[in-house]
Order: sequence, then structure tokens, then C-alpha cells
Amino acid sequence: MTLPNYEIYAVRYATVERRARENFIFADAHDGPMEMDYFVWAIVGKDASFVVDTGFDEEAARQRKRKLLICPGDGLEAIGIKRDRVTDVIITHLHYDHAGNLGLFPNAMFHLQDEEMEYATGRHMCHHVLSHAFNVEDVLQMVRKVYAGRVRFHRADAELAPGVTVHRVGGHTAGLQVVRVHTARGWVVLASDASHYYANMRRRSPFPIVFNVGEMLEAYQTVERLADSPDHIIPGHDPEVLAIYPRVDTKAVEAAILHKPPAR
Repeated sequence: MTLPNYEIYAVRYATVERRARENFIFADAHDGPMEMDYFVWAIVGKDASFVVDTGFDEEAARQRKRKLLICPGDGLEAIGIKRDRVTDVIITHLHYDHAGNLGLFPNAMFHLQDEEMEYATGRHMCHHVLSHAFNVEDVLQMVRKVYAGRVRFHRADAELAPGVTVHRVGGHTAGLQVVRVHTARGWVVLASDASHYYANMRRRSPFPIVFNVGEMLEAYQTVERLADSPDHIIPGHDPEVLAIYPRVDTKAVEAAILHKPPAR
């Protein structure tokens, strides 16, 4: 079967200044500034389209001291993704910066791993070191969508449409999933927080917010296997993405075109 080719876009909606030592479980001996960007993604096809993750809002930005550049929904609108026409949203995991703003997509079905919902509502949330990256109101919003029949759960690997699959890798959270997308340049993997930065995967040094270190290391191997090459892997928070990929031609938002090869 000939698979369709999708377009993929990364929309930068927020940023925060950090130090390199904060981004690796093994402290970087050459510490220095290492900014973190926040993205949502759009997968656009002829017969099926998806939004991947929903970002956070102004209140979360204020509480977490992040710089919100644009509402994620407005950022998507700026590249032609109409929120009320979005029918499917993939939530890679339920951390505050990936699963806020669920109300922006009133007609969407949400795709989530079983283990992620179990994790976010179970015994591990009794520990602040694990729960602090979640926003309880976002989790409650997802529970309400479950009861409204608007969540489709997946266990491990699943095909959402020809050329779009999700794969549970865990590690960062218990039910983190990555998204594999068929494009004109081959199979691209939206790694989300399986690897925050290119350097986490390259150095085999996980980001410090981690549920299972062993699974996070195994996730690097899974992502590499799913992608056609290292240039087909998109990390979750690396400013390098905007630096090396072509930009969408708009002044309204900073967005990268991921179905085209990086310029490096």
C-alpha cells in the first residue's frame, strides 16, 4: 500500500531561560545558558490531520515563570489550522506544558495512552517530585473528556491513520507516546519529551524530570529505530529545531516546516 505523505509543522508558543546543568541528569561540566522552547505540532494530510499536544495558558505561564509568546491555539490558527475544525488531538503525555488548553478544540477526539491516564491519576501522584510537572486542573479536564466519550485510549502501538502511528515509550512519564509520521522525505518521529533536546539523546543523558531512567534510555533506541535517520527525529523542546528547519512564511508566529529536510 502506498502511504500518504503528510506535512508537519512545529509552532513555538513559549520559552524560558535555563542553564545547561538543569537539562541533563548528569550535570554538564561546561555549564552555560541553554534556553528551552515550547512547541505544539500539526500534522496535515489530504484525508486526515492531527494536532499534537496543546501547550499551556497564561495562568500556567505566570505560575511557572515561563514566557508565553502566543496562545498555542492562535499559533496554530496563524498557520491555517482552524481550532473548531480539528477532529483529532494526540496528547503525548499529561504534563502541564503538553496538555493544557484542552477546551480550545471543542470538536476533537483526544488520543492518549492507557498508562498515562493511570499514572496521572494514581499512586505516583502522591509524590511531589513526580506530580509537580502536572496541572491537576488539566488532568481533571481530561477525565471529564473521558466521561464525555471524547478520549480514545491506546496501549503501546497504534495506527491512527495510514502513515500516522503512536508508540508508547514511557521514561519521562509512565505513558509518554511518540508520533511517527510518513512524509515526502520519509518517516519523521515527533519525539516530544522522549528527548527534550537533541543532546539528551546524543549524549544518552536524560532530562532530570523522569519517571523511569531505564525506559527513557530505551526510548532513545526506539525513536532511532522508528525514524529514517537522526535528521528525522524532532525533540520536544530544542531551540535548534527553529534554527535548522525552514520557517513558515508568516510574522504572526514562529513555526518550522518539518516535512522538509533540515538545512545542515
